Amino acid sequence: MPVPGAAFVRSVLAEPRALDPPVRVWRDWVLVGGLLVTAVAEAVFRPDVPMRPLATVVALLVIPVLLWRRTHPLLATAVGFGGAMVLHVPAFVDDVADVGLYAMAGIVVLPYALYRWASGREALVGTAIVAVPAGLGLATSATVGDVVGGTTLLVAVFALGAAMRYRAVAHQRRVTEARTFERGELARELHDTVAHHVSAIAIQAQAGRAVAAADPAAAVDVLAVIESEASRTLHEMRTMVRVLRDGDSVDYAPQRGIGDLDELTRMSPLVRVECAGDLAGLPQPVDVAVYRICQESVTNAIRHAVDATAVGVEVWGDAGVVRLRVHDDGEGARPSSAVGYGLLGMAERAKLLGGTCHAGPDPAGGWTVEATLPRDVPR
Repeated sequence: MPVPGAAFVRSVLAEPRALDPPVRVWRDWVLVGGLLVTAVAEAVFRPDVPMRPLATVVALLVIPVLLWRRTHPLLATAVGFGGAMVLHVPAFVDDVADVGLYAMAGIVVLPYALYRWASGREALVGTAIVAVPAGLGLATSATVGDVVGGTTLLVAVFALGAAMRYRAVAHQRRVTEARTFERGELARELHDTVAHHVSAIAIQAQAGRAVAAADPAAAVDVLAVIESEASRTLHEMRTMVRVLRDGDSVDYAPQRGIGDLDELTRMSPLVRVECAGDLAGLPQPVDVAVYRICQESVTNAIRHAVDATAVGVEVWGDAGVVRLRVHDDGEGARPSSAVGYGLLGMAERAKLLGGTCHAGPDPAGGWTVEATLPRDVPR
């Protein structure tokens, strides 16, 4: 049976360094510059400091290391608290107390940096490094209040560093989840776009073959439509693929919406589009979802409807909702391959917006897709 403490230690040891620590910012230079000026001023104006030359040299060597506390947290901690350890030696050798300058208090930021930026192994080693001089300093403190105050301060600094690290990790996790969700949305858009345009190309190619012998001019027009659809497909596919690739920038084009539904009639002369009611001022997610659901439904109808004579697309706006219906009068059941990304994608689109989408055989014949979407997108 695994020991809980051992599992915790393993998880700490496996913790990697924090990502992308800032190298140095202007506040670092202000902090280090201020501490160096303070150290020099103390060396000049505080003759009461025991072993002042040693205290000054240690301070001037340790303080600049604060500039590397994020990129090299363990090394900076070792140098900083190693210097503090040197200043404790006279207290045990010559019984000299309070060796050190006030400017050395700046090393208190090192435990924070250690827990905020270091890996788990570095944090454990760094904690041991901090504990030795801190323990010696507290052991030689004159009062209980100094011991309690010093311990509280040190623990608080460690805790603050750990808390800020946890906050950063949680934020990064939320960003990753959001990106994953958006990439899934883009993958669905890619499927819908390519399926729609490729279906249009296939239908036009079949029409071209049918009229090529009797009317070559009409066949040329069909080829022009195929070329246009293919170019548009390639452009939209490349745009979305660039977004899916990490680090690639892209210029976003406006999403298609209800105003573009007439484009579906180019897929087949069987398609008819009718819009009614109040469809103005819809939120973009609803506008895009209506278009994509209609697009996918028409694509499926053209692919799978047997002996269909009409594919009707109806969209109307009611109070508080937008309704759509895509119906074809084709015969026979849809093949099982139709129940794939297309129908699932339509249902998921509607569900994400707080609506519903149903697809299936119509009692009166043919196949019907019906969806209801709220006008107000849930936050």
